[in-house]
Amino acid sequence: MCDGAEAYSDPQVQTIATQISAADGLLVATPVYNYDVNAAAKNLLELTGSSWAGKVVGFLCAAGGQSSYMSVMPFANSLMLDFRCFILPRFVYAPDAEAADHDFGEAAIGKRIDELARELIRVATALNSATAN
Repeated sequence: MCDGAEAYSDPQVQTIATQISAADGLLVATPVYNYDVNAAAKNLLELTGSSWAGKVVGFLCAAGGQSSYMSVMPFANSLMLDFRCFILPRFVYAPDAEAADHDFGEAAIGKRIDELARELIRVATALNSATAN
């Protein structure tokens, strides 16, 4: 857990910070609790902060209901404003639903995950190509 001091030098924190720094883009998969991303995602951001600088970021959210679909926005805003991340406007929001549900069942969510992954690759490739030139 982020303690504002020694946690930053933990070898596991340094390993994940290095991996985040090396990535062109990141997909954050998080459950939604009380209209926000969970504490583990927030803790990861606190511990690895500047490693996120300039990354393309997408979100996959699991939630208990359909009402908190915008709950990722405070986290996304922090990434945009603090670390100049490019947030994909498409994200996957998966509320509790029956597997056969046309809008939120397994097939629909699977299709959205594929679209999000393709979009992350497309945007990260384009931005990295533009930066290289």
